[in-house]
Amino acid sequence: MPEPGRALEPPRSGHPIFDRAVELVLDNFYDPSALERFGAAVRREVQDADDPLTENSPAARVDTAIDTVLASLGASHTARFTSDTIDYYELSDIFRFAIRNDIRRVFPPNGDVSYTGIGMVTRLEGGGRFVSDVYDGGPADRAGIRIGDEILLVDGAPYREIASFRNRVGESVEIALRRDRDAPPSTVAVTVERMRPLESFAKAIDESIEMKLREGRRIGYLRLWTLSTSDGLEIVARALATGRLKDAEGVVVDLRGRWGGGPPDAAELFVGGVPNFRLIARSGKETVANALWHRPVVAIIDDGARSGLELFAYALKTNGIPLVGTRTAGALLAGRAFILPDDSLLEVAVSDAVIENGLRLEGRGVEPDIPVPFSLPFANGRDPQLDAAMEEMQRILAKG
Repeated sequence: MPEPGRALEPPRSGHPIFDRAVELVLDNFYDPSALERFGAAVRREVQDADDPLTENSPAARVDTAIDTVLASLGASHTARFTSDTIDYYELSDIFRFAIRNDIRRVFPPNGDVSYTGIGMVTRLEGGGRFVSDVYDGGPADRAGIRIGDEILLVDGAPYREIASFRNRVGESVEIALRRDRDAPPSTVAVTVERMRPLESFAKAIDESIEMKLREGRRIGYLRLWTLSTSDGLEIVARALATGRLKDAEGVVVDLRGRWGGGPPDAAELFVGGVPNFRLIARSGKETVANALWHRPVVAIIDDGARSGLELFAYALKTNGIPLVGTRTAGALLAGRAFILPDDSLLEVAVSDAVIENGLRLEGRGVEPDIPVPFSLPFANGRDPQLDAAMEEMQRILAKG
């Protein structure tokens, strides 16, 4: 008997990259009921009357076809990523065990995932390219690049996520940007570094931690860029238990991240009921075994909170912790990565994700308790969501 979803297998195009992507979806996608419309989308691409997909189709046609058929599934954690994007490298590092059979070949000689860059991410909005993320402590952050800056040129050429910085580690590049809508362009010099994604995220989490003084109140702040790093939560736990945030009266947790991942019980750090527990060696050195935060918390969310970070946000919300910002991504499925014949990365949703009482966050997300919009273009460092979260924390502390 044929496998479910394979009985009416769509036609093959003869193009190895497209056909392999189709095969992986048919074999692994979590929802068999969606495969019929997926097969129909494949059939339309292969049998297109004007431009049928064949083994000789140009790369641009293949790219469009793959994006189109994957979009027909209407699911998160299902997309193709190519090596000219930052997403490709970050996800390759996150899924390094899933692609372990290929990783040494794709990232020689030792399979260490890295790219050259400056620690920032941009997105197109309203016809311009604006900085959407600046990794704390990274080159762009140290150079003073801000969220909302419009990126114009890199050394006089159009900005490219990877190509603008390739083979330039240790060199300084000139970033032409516009900080205000009507202002003339300015130039910022940034030193290019080799970025190792999970290491960079762990560093960004650590560098984000700070104590803010507001009207005599000590309010801690930290940003969870992802839960996929091996020591990100440990960095936070140490800061809360014995480090920079141990004397905070409350803490603002920023979940406006890049990727999810992480253990499903990650939010226990802030909502668990088990007492704090330390191990003390003969030398007197202390090790935090299970630091838990028992003082007030406010969290910030937006569509950057996805996957595991959405589960984190949901757990905070159901425990009465206020969420400030905008709705999360609604992208909570379990994904797996595969390497395609051209070494691009295909992520496929392989499992559904269901919370208590049959609740699914996929396509739904988590709504904030205090809605605060954020307009990215020309934000010039202003962060109304952070400001609102700090105000909410001050209100909570004032109530005692």
